Formats: sequence, C-alpha cells, structure tokens
Amino acid sequence: MSKKTVIEVKDVTMRFHMNADRIMSLKEYLTRVIRGKIQYFDFTALDHVSFSVKKGETLGLIGHNGAGKSTTLKLISGILKPTEGSITVNGNVVPMLELGSGFDMDLTGRENIFLNGAIMGYSEEFLKAKYDEIVSFSELGQFIDSPIRNYSSGMLARLAFSVASMVEPEILIVDEILSVGDADFQAKSRARMMELMGGGTTVLFVSHSLPQIREMCNRVIWLEHGRVKMIGRADEVCDSYANG
Repeated sequence: MSKKTVIEVKDVTMRFHMNADRIMSLKEYLTRVIRGKIQYFDFTALDHVSFSVKKGETLGLIGHNGAGKSTTLKLISGILKPTEGSITVNGNVVPMLELGSGFDMDLTGRENIFLNGAIMGYSEEFLKAKYDEIVSFSELGQFIDSPIRNYSSGMLARLAFSVASMVEPEILIVDEILSVGDADFQAKSRARMMELMGGGTTVLFVSHSLPQIREMCNRVIWLEHGRVKMIGRADEVCDSYANG
C-alpha cells in the first residue's frame, strides 16, 4: 500500500521585488522616494519547482548558498506565498527555521513554552502534560523561569528545539538545526530527530553537512540557482553533488 502524499509543490516560482540601492537610513530612503530615485529589480529565488513528499519520508534539500533551499522551506511553512504555482500541505507543520522567532523576549522560558505551543495550535492541557519533558530535554534547569532575553543563542536554540520536537508534529521542517548547541546537545537532537522519523513524522531537512543528509534522509533534492538540478535517492544525489 503506497503512502499518501502530504506535501505537493507544483510548478512554484518565487520572485522578490528588491531595492537595488544601498540605503543607509530612513531619511535617505524617504528623500529618494520623494525624488523618484528608488531603483528596484526582480530576483527569482525559485523557478518552476515541483516535487512531492510522502507521509513519513525524510526529504533532504542541498545546494549552495542562494540556491533556494530556505525559500522552499518558508513557502511550505506558509511564511511566504508563491508568486506562481501551488503548494498543498496535509498535516500540522512545525517549522524550525529561525530559532526562537515565535518567542517573546520579555517572557520567561516557561511562559514561552505555552506561547509557542499555542501558536502551533496545541491546547494548554496538552502543553502542561508535555511541560516537564520539554524542560528536561532543554537542560535549562532553573533558567526556565528567567526572561529569555537573558539566554545565550545556544540556550534559545535548546528551548526552541525542545518545544518543536516534543509536540509530536506531523510535518517537521528543519533548517540547519542540528548544528546548533554543544556536541552533546547536537547528538541528543539527532537522536530525537531519528525517533520522530521512526514514529512516522514527515521531515524536510536542509543541511550543508552531506554525511548528515546521507544518514537521515530517504530522498534528496539538489537545488541550483532556484531550479531542481536532481532529485532521487540520498546516496545518488549526494554523490553527484560532491563530484559536481
């Protein structure tokens, strides 16, 4: 029995209308607007990209900086809307893209667990049941009751990963998350990711580490200049990319 498709990306193009000038201040910007001297150009981040992802699959995205990997993840997460084409997603999506972007820096770690969980659509009862597990995994100890503006980037990453990975997402979208934090936490994060994948969570995973992609992914998409250069089995695509 074939697994159902949970993500369908059809002929997606993403263009950005970008300012061509380096404007250093609001005053300079307003002056140029008034004089009609603002210059723009269109940048195509993705160019007619199509692919699908089956339930429980781990799909890796590789490519050089600017290839369109993060844009693809933001489109699937619903953060961006495509200029052309369509994206269909069946299941609740937990994006781990810009870590802590859904947090309130003035609130404590404890308060942010409930805030972030609510944003993801989980009930207070569910989050209370998961609370101890989240705090334990994050290893934040008494710092859980400190405002997160006092956290280091590593502490923030640990909290964000702990919330996202403990709420049992159907679709997990990950951008270089496993390179954050110390070696022990990276190992623990990788183990948790493998556990989620074994439990049927669908994962989209961007990493510059080919060994990590080979280890964790079933299939891989190689993006180059906003286009799909190759899609297939992880070992085949990683080998072509490494030799290219």
